[in-house]
Amino acid sequence: MREACREAVLLRQAAADAGALFLVNDRCDLALAVEADGVHLGQQDLPIRMARAILGPDKLIGISTHSDAQVTAATASGADYLGFGPIFSPGSKRDHDPVVGIVGLRRIRRLTSLPVFAIGGVALEHVPAIIGAGANGVAVISAIGQAPDVTAATRAFVSQFRSPDPPAR
Repeated sequence: MREACREAVLLRQAAADAGALFLVNDRCDLALAVEADGVHLGQQDLPIRMARAILGPDKLIGISTHSDAQVTAATASGADYLGFGPIFSPGSKRDHDPVVGIVGLRRIRRLTSLPVFAIGGVALEHVPAIIGAGANGVAVISAIGQAPDVTAATRAFVSQFRSPDPPAR
């Protein structure tokens, strides 16, 4: 835990320097300790209501979902956003939930007004179809982590979501 905390402090600062949100995976205690913007939970982690009791009303809480029932339950439980998938077969996990595809993403989009981030096997060329199906964003591991140029891969994904003319302040 001590090493995780050291790493999280560095990542928290990097996110702040970049003007990005910093979410901790699974661990509400670590999120609080490093003053993260929130936590991302899996289906086997703390229930959303308990995480909210720990983190308070101002921290973001997201959760990975894999079915219509999980999307509906997470929405009713007070999640701030959803990860949904796997849309495609993940490169980072061998033991994963059944692939839901673009059709599944389009179906659950009607079940919630929360922001939805497509997860699982997402490659850069998938982004237009994912956005077209109603996702607000994507979460990627392999497409960036295994890229020959991580910085270029990251920029390519980010460019898919940035408007060419940012809104005036």
